[in-house]
Amino acid sequence: MAKATGKKAPTKTEVFNGIAEATGLTKKDVAGVFDALSDQIRKSVGSRGPGLFTIPGLCKIVVQRKPATKEREGTNPFTGEPTIFKAKPARNVIKVRPLKNLKDMV
Repeated sequence: MAKATGKKAPTKTEVFNGIAEATGLTKKDVAGVFDALSDQIRKSVGSRGPGLFTIPGLCKIVVQRKPATKEREGTNPFTGEPTIFKAKPARNVIKVRPLKNLKDMV
């Protein structure tokens, strides 16, 4: 297993503090903005929404409908013995796709 490089992702509090310092807003206001953003995403990708939400310049959130799969026979790739894969019901899957600006940041 690879060892951690020592750099850690910022915590929620660190993100809120950084945004508050950069914008001059209070931490409570920043939390309110994130709550509002969360509500907008929920409305857009929810069952009655269009199934698509874009955070301008960062990412696009898309809901994809995966169809049901039937039970099928296959081979276990580790042991080579035949096995049966269970059927899966139809389901919605969230995909987050980075936009060009986000790709350019890396």
